[in-house]
Amino acid sequence: MLLTSVASRFIKANLIVLGVVWATLVPNFSNAAPHASCTNPIIRKEWRNMDRATQKSYTDAINCLLKRPGVYPKTVAPGAVNRYDDYVAIHIQSVYTAHGVGHFLAWHRYYIHHYENALRTECGYTGAQPYWDWTLDAPLGKYAESPIWDATYGFGGNGPYVEVPRGTFGMVVSPTDRSGGGCVPDGPLKDMIVNLGPGNSLNPNPRCLARDWSPNFAAQNSNWNITKQVLEQKDFGRFTSILESGTGAFMSGGNIHAGGHYSVGGYLGQMGDFWVSPGDPVFFLHHTNLDRVWRSWQAKDLANRLNDISGPLNYMDWQNVRGGNTTLDYEFNLGPLSDDVAVRDLMDVKGGFLCYDYDELYPV
Repeated sequence: MLLTSVASRFIKANLIVLGVVWATLVPNFSNAAPHASCTNPIIRKEWRNMDRATQKSYTDAINCLLKRPGVYPKTVAPGAVNRYDDYVAIHIQSVYTAHGVGHFLAWHRYYIHHYENALRTECGYTGAQPYWDWTLDAPLGKYAESPIWDATYGFGGNGPYVEVPRGTFGMVVSPTDRSGGGCVPDGPLKDMIVNLGPGNSLNPNPRCLARDWSPNFAAQNSNWNITKQVLEQKDFGRFTSILESGTGAFMSGGNIHAGGHYSVGGYLGQMGDFWVSPGDPVFFLHHTNLDRVWRSWQAKDLANRLNDISGPLNYMDWQNVRGGNTTLDYEFNLGPLSDDVAVRDLMDVKGGFLCYDYDELYPV
């Protein structure tokens, strides 16, 4: 990731300010409650394994969040309008503290859990958060045919092709086969408005949900061979660094994290924007599958891997130059959306306050 000093200072300054705001002005909106035991976990399913009624109920719940008033302080995120924006805002604010670090997967596990609970407790959704197994759609010729893009029981398709306007906010990756960039033309989210971004902007900027598919990028980064390579790592430090950043330079060498983002968002879609990527609800299905990869890796040797955690506390400090390692005792929060949570309470999907599982795991 190419960072500018201005962007870095912006995030750091806002995190300092937020520390005061969250602590003194904002009530607790945490929806995480401890389980005495997890005997009946909800089961997360691949999108194409869900019945159509549940698929429709899920996208209806997203539209419900888009209509509910948000809780993010206007002094922090003046552009945040609704409950869905709350989740986009905290992702923007957490880019450099929740990515390129040892707790990347734990942070997103908590983030998805919180979002899942909002859909269930605020919008009447009774199912579990679905996932998108992109390995099924990565082979060339299959991407556009995925059920996830269905106009009735999916998330709608690609935007029409548009040239990249001069002066457009630059993304980290510009896939060579980008094929869209315009507004999503159909499906239950075709009228969705993204209020935040591009980049780290928290100011009002209402615009359409856009997609810019890159099937070649999916074929190179979201295929089974790359996923299998991630799952074959023996220790968590190597596993998480390859899962998030690839086997070569950042965003190269085979990268299942980047694969889901840039195959959907390309250069002009929200999924290709490092900060505002949750602006496309497909984000949550992509990251739920990354969580499934983690759960699959843990399940291969649960006794030794359930509590295996490591990696830097500082952004992209894989060589530990600046020092500090993620431990089970490390705590973080979702800003005004939650209380602090310790990494140790996020290691087991059927422990602590988590109580879910997957319909099937990757073979390992």
